[in-house]
Amino acid sequence: MAAIQQSLSTSISSSASTFLGQNKLRFRNQNVSMPGKTSGIVRCVATPSTEKTSYKTQVSRNENLAKLQAGYLFPEIARRRSAHMLKHPDAQIISLGIGDTTEPIPEVITSAMAKRAHELSTLNGYSGYGAEQGEKQLRASIASTYYANVGLEEDEIFVSDGAKSDISRLQVLFGSNVSMAVQDPSYPAYVDSSVIMGQTGQFQKDVEKYGNIAYMRCTPENGFFPDLSSVPRTDIIFFCSPNNPTGSVASREQLTKLVQFAKDNGSIIVYDSAYAMYICDDSPKSIFEIPGAKEVAIEVSSFSKYAGFTGVRLGWTAIPKALLYSDGFPVAKDFNRIVCTSFNGASNIAQAGGLACLSPDGFKAMMDVVGYYKENTQIIMDTFNSLGYKVYGGKNAPYVWVHFPGRSSWEVFSEILEKTHVVTTPGSGFGPGGEGFVRVSAFGHRENVIEACRRFKELYK
Repeated sequence: MAAIQQSLSTSISSSASTFLGQNKLRFRNQNVSMPGKTSGIVRCVATPSTEKTSYKTQVSRNENLAKLQAGYLFPEIARRRSAHMLKHPDAQIISLGIGDTTEPIPEVITSAMAKRAHELSTLNGYSGYGAEQGEKQLRASIASTYYANVGLEEDEIFVSDGAKSDISRLQVLFGSNVSMAVQDPSYPAYVDSSVIMGQTGQFQKDVEKYGNIAYMRCTPENGFFPDLSSVPRTDIIFFCSPNNPTGSVASREQLTKLVQFAKDNGSIIVYDSAYAMYICDDSPKSIFEIPGAKEVAIEVSSFSKYAGFTGVRLGWTAIPKALLYSDGFPVAKDFNRIVCTSFNGASNIAQAGGLACLSPDGFKAMMDVVGYYKENTQIIMDTFNSLGYKVYGGKNAPYVWVHFPGRSSWEVFSEILEKTHVVTTPGSGFGPGGEGFVRVSAFGHRENVIEACRRFKELYK
């Protein structure tokens, strides 16, 4: 035993000596600085060695991604919010910025998803890959619920993991050799996906626009519907109604003009109806309510803002059989190929939830959720109206578009965040037409919306 202890002692002593010798040499080479004792703290400051140049492949970066300006709008807002939280750790931050829902998914819907999830743990209930286009029953239910009065059939519906995903899939479908038009302002994904696909020119900083995109200016003066007589002919027209961010909804007469404009130019409209269930007047909820739209339009929609599926991820795209390319080939057949190549179908659990959404009880529950957010919207609108600001949107959408004339949108965003600890969205993030505006989202708990409005009144009274 004594021999073992002696051996261990010798080994440890030898290792320690080696360690000290090696590190003495290393410290000497790194110019370690030893401050005097007067400070009461001893700090070792090593001069970093020169790093080797990182290995680089011979693959060139996608030049289209290099065209993108700064970060995508909403991650940039999240970054600024995080920085503000570090600066004000005790502040109660209220987010009325990104359009993320806050209220729980109705139980009639979650119970259906829970049931489907449990069935997957049984031999009889398990299912693997499903149809890439979506389960037949859900496609049929979407068609009968949203498109029965316009005659769309279940095989014209493609179920997906959300409208945003489908926007990118549609861009892949169109390819890089098309031109496009967007509302200005509009949801940033339309423009960014176009840039990534190589459809655009470089970003022109003097006008805050990309080359080869037609920006259809939407302002209070034109009722947030573009002057089509000044819009050049493009292959693709992205159009959102109710609009994100302005909250405006296009009338039947306006959409009739849009469809005729597309027909006259041989264009395809990609119509984003993700907020259609917020419409409370007689404005069209679908582009296919307009005669002739089946020949020129695709519609993208989602359960996100109706049922709280922002995290669940479930949406759909409707492509009529009557929509044809210039050579007569059906657009839907090509989209089907895109879907089958790049997508294995929406989650079977999410689809069970979608089917529950469209049951009588589920649909009523969704309308109750929509109604809750619309009440929030009214509170926000009343607040800014009482402060004397010009306010737009709100009636048919969960967004309030507030005008701050003569001021930078990011400046107002920063002022509100710094002085009220409320997150909004700068209008210029949606395009140059959004400069001078701020979007305030109605997606929030009621008590937070009321508190945010109290703070707005304190700031701008």
